Amino acid sequence: MSESDAPEPESPASSDEAKQNALLFGEWDVSEIEYSAPGMSRYIKATPIAHTMGRHASKQFKKSEISIVERLVNRLMQTEDNTGHKQKTMKIVRDAFDIVAEQTDENPVQILVTAVENAGPREETVRLKYGGISVPQAVDVAPQRRVDQALKFIAQGTLSGSYKSKTSAAEALAQQLIGAADYDVQAYAISQKEEKERVAEAAR
Repeated sequence: MSESDAPEPESPASSDEAKQNALLFGEWDVSEIEYSAPGMSRYIKATPIAHTMGRHASKQFKKSEISIVERLVNRLMQTEDNTGHKQKTMKIVRDAFDIVAEQTDENPVQILVTAVENAGPREETVRLKYGGISVPQAVDVAPQRRVDQALKFIAQGTLSGSYKSKTSAAEALAQQLIGAADYDVQAYAISQKEEKERVAEAAR
């Protein structure tokens, strides 16, 4: 058989492997994620890549180019048990996503995005000094910091919900994501946001 008669190799874009790689964890589609907070949307990237190998680690503000899922994984790693164990932490997130999908019948990436949007405080306080006296002053929170704070609250809620408890880390994370997405004031992330905004309101 001549070279002209040989079948053309299947292009990567049309192969099953390429289609599989386009899904987060090989399972979740991130192409139709909806955003309800316009100011935060540019800092919440939903991509099918959950591990960039530290590509943006040394570049200022490049964290906003990283997938929100990887940012959640990195935030969860900032605990005593998970420090340096990225594959272990990614398994926790993957299992949590399965639990979220089972309980809500929705795309867990969409639940995560909604949870981050809901848990980001709009106001917080800073301390200003006037002649040696510290005075709290309410300030608006930048969208990028809102995303940072939301991820922090979700990670802290996961730790507090699973530490010395029969609840696994994946179950605790799933509870935090569902609670924050539903704006449940009993959820740790939402309660922390409400507290920050309440203090800021009193300092206006």
